[in-house]
Amino acid sequence: MAVLVVGSMALLAGAPLADARSPLVGQLNAAATRYHEDPARLDTLRERLEQAVRDDPDAANFTALSRVCFIWGDVRARSDEDKLAAYERGREAGRRAVELEPTAFLGHLWYAINTARWGQTKGVVRSLFLLPTVREEIRVLLELAPDAPAVYALAGNVDLEVPGPLGGDIDRAEAEFRKGLQLDPNFTGIRVGLAKVLVRKGRLPEARRELQAVLDEKDPSNAADWTIKDVPDARRLLESLRER
Repeated sequence: MAVLVVGSMALLAGAPLADARSPLVGQLNAAATRYHEDPARLDTLRERLEQAVRDDPDAANFTALSRVCFIWGDVRARSDEDKLAAYERGREAGRRAVELEPTAFLGHLWYAINTARWGQTKGVVRSLFLLPTVREEIRVLLELAPDAPAVYALAGNVDLEVPGPLGGDIDRAEAEFRKGLQLDPNFTGIRVGLAKVLVRKGRLPEARRELQAVLDEKDPSNAADWTIKDVPDARRLLESLRER
């Protein structure tokens, strides 16, 4: 069991863009969906955003730093230690963004996402204390932007992976994923999450259809996440289903 799993969902796809008051924020917005073309670009952006929050510690810069830390941890980190450090820095930056702009959706989003990913990487026993924080952030996010697909991706994965006695709910996870897909049918990370729910429920033909739809997607909301995360995950899961 992986508590607070974000999984391979393309959380970037459904999120509105940050306020590009800094040129770096605009550059990150562009790179977030194209990082598969030049992954090393993330190293430079991360370093420059660290400098940006020292020079101009506003909410937009902290939000962008939180975002790039999450992407960097997923894509560029080569060890669990590096991942944990990246997600922890992302948590800190997201928390600071929320403090500066308490009603800004993106600050809450990246704070929640980094917190969830840190918990997944750290492990079950040592991450259970983070669940109330993630739940509260989901509640806030739904109040701020009830039509943002990324929130339903996050909520669905939490309900999928957290055990029932601790508040997880497989039926609610399915409803959350389906709501996210209703809002953005090209959000392939959500479709992978829905397939995992269907596998858990024993609805294997439906799961296979969802996974094949990921592989056949012609216009993914986030081309980078589709290429680097969602297609490999869909292929692995499909392969495992061939044995069932």
